[in-house]
Amino acid sequence: MPESRTTTAAMAAPSATDVYALGRDPAESARLRRQSDELKADSAALLDRVGLRPGQSAIDLGCGPSGILELLSERVSPGGRVVGLDADPAHVAMARQFATERRLPGVEIMMADARHTGLPSRSFDLVHARTVLVTVPEPAVVLAEYSLCYPPHPAWTRMCDIFQAAFSRNGADLLIGRRLTELYRAAGLDDIGVEARAGVYRASDSRRAIRPDLVRSMRPMILDMGLADERELDEIDRAVREHLDAPRTLVMPHLTFLVWGRKPEALPSSKMTTGGPAGLCR
Repeated sequence: MPESRTTTAAMAAPSATDVYALGRDPAESARLRRQSDELKADSAALLDRVGLRPGQSAIDLGCGPSGILELLSERVSPGGRVVGLDADPAHVAMARQFATERRLPGVEIMMADARHTGLPSRSFDLVHARTVLVTVPEPAVVLAEYSLCYPPHPAWTRMCDIFQAAFSRNGADLLIGRRLTELYRAAGLDDIGVEARAGVYRASDSRRAIRPDLVRSMRPMILDMGLADERELDEIDRAVREHLDAPRTLVMPHLTFLVWGRKPEALPSSKMTTGGPAGLCR
């Protein structure tokens, strides 16, 4: 975690909610809740790999309405601590309600920007973030590679063009996955590992429609940028979803990188506690 101080650059930087490429509305919040379920198996596998244990502490950066708070709470209990952090007040409220309803022990939710949290260095044994680095400019401050739809469809091609132009508006990097190990090394981590996964989703899987779902979340931005009008977006959305509903259509919406690393042990003279596993997936 970054040092607990507010810099001039942090004060001048746009807020996290302003630069978040996918917008802020109930539909996007609902998509994030679905994403927690859709990617639960991958997150659990990553936690197995880094070895989070009872009594340790973990933070979920950009946790949204639920993130992996439940998984983290299960792993660090009994006696552990989990912090869910998000910059959106609505998601902070939803995450608090989620933790209360699930009766998750040791979980607290705080509102802050992942780029300058205000938390002391070495506060946690594990730091987790999912799809955060891809949505913010200058992702190194915090620490859709590939898409396939076959047979091709002109509406899908047009949607991808609009998505890329809108998503990159605030400096977000769609190709951040390939650079994560480099960023981890620059952040001083070692014992870095990486896996790449390409999910091919069947017609019954909600993850199959992630691209049109994201474009729906970004609609206000797309209209503001003049990339398309309401009528075209409605037509593209309808055509793409019909194409994706066809069982014969092969859909691999993105390449996902699972990356993990560890902080090197502190020098014997250091008064800081040593850092444990630091895992982050995107």
